[in-house]
Amino acid sequence: MPLLRSDLTELAAVFLKLGTIGFGGPAAHIAMLEAEIVTRRGWISRSQFLDLIGLTNLIPGPSSTELAIYIGYLRAGWWGLVIAGVCFIVPAMAIVWGLAICYDRVQQIPQFIGVFNSIKPVVVVLTIQAMWKLRNSAIKNIPTGVAAIGAIGLLGIWGVNTLIVLLLAGFGVLGWKYWHDWRGGLSVIIFPRIDLPLLAIVPAIATHPSWVDVFGIFLKMGATIYGGGYVLLAFLQPELVDRTHWLTSTQLLDAIAIGQITPGPLFTTATFIGYLLAGHPGAIAATVGIFLPSFGFVGLATYWAPQLRQSSWFRSWLDGVNAAAWAAIAVVAYRLGMGTLGDWQSFAIALLAAGLLWRWHLEPIWPILGSATIGLVGQLAQLHR
Repeated sequence: MPLLRSDLTELAAVFLKLGTIGFGGPAAHIAMLEAEIVTRRGWISRSQFLDLIGLTNLIPGPSSTELAIYIGYLRAGWWGLVIAGVCFIVPAMAIVWGLAICYDRVQQIPQFIGVFNSIKPVVVVLTIQAMWKLRNSAIKNIPTGVAAIGAIGLLGIWGVNTLIVLLLAGFGVLGWKYWHDWRGGLSVIIFPRIDLPLLAIVPAIATHPSWVDVFGIFLKMGATIYGGGYVLLAFLQPELVDRTHWLTSTQLLDAIAIGQITPGPLFTTATFIGYLLAGHPGAIAATVGIFLPSFGFVGLATYWAPQLRQSSWFRSWLDGVNAAAWAAIAVVAYRLGMGTLGDWQSFAIALLAAGLLWRWHLEPIWPILGSATIGLVGQLAQLHR
């Protein structure tokens, strides 16, 4: 059946709409996709939709974005894959880009600083909430529990590179479970081979990063991050704050907060950071770099899906990776909490946000906007004294 231009136009319109109103993170995105694609339009069945959710959770990158990309492929082939993904990402990218420009120009204004300082405790609570929700999925048994504890030690005490820790945890759990036939079975793992010693090589650090530097860093993150947007924070902190010193901890928290209050994927935090690091070219380079691997992984998944579902080796390896990803979130949550909740105002905002999120199950945007309002009112009150 030939592909009609009207099909692509409709696909673009649907995903532009979803990308514009998609507040609330991956869970909200999945709910919106189910309502729009399955219930309203009937493009795929509910069982197909559930299969896609499971598959996109097996590959690196933002799962809800990859779900949108895969639906586009099923609806309209390779052109649909590209159009659905781009249209889902671009609205959030544009909004975050505009906020980055405003932030860069007015971040020294006291009111602006007060707003973002009041948002940081909510970011801490959101990170802890994500860690808590993921605990049962990440810590399934003794091997994954040991992997998580080991990852916390490597990341939190010795400061080992996050990517290396994820890989070590994956292969550690795989070796623990299948040590009887380790030599013969390793060749059946369906995953690209990576030479660990090469990963340990740290490139020279530029004082002022170019858009090429920004693209390289975010391409690496987009190709290796499991666990969604909150794990992105675990990669950004050691890479951009601790190692290169291109960002401050304050700027990183502000970037994550912007990602939370805007629609679309949390990975558009990269757009904000890219602009701060290298201006407009950096914003484009960071966004393309972090999302480009997702298109490639979904394309490969269309061929690899049957093998991935049947490979117990791959699932075991992924269990270890997920345990280490959970540990990375735990380490970041601890560090952010220690650096942010140092006064009673921040602690009170964190408690209020925890109540709204955990007790009343509000979407993250509401406590974030509420805390921003508190910060703005506080700053205005001080100015009028």
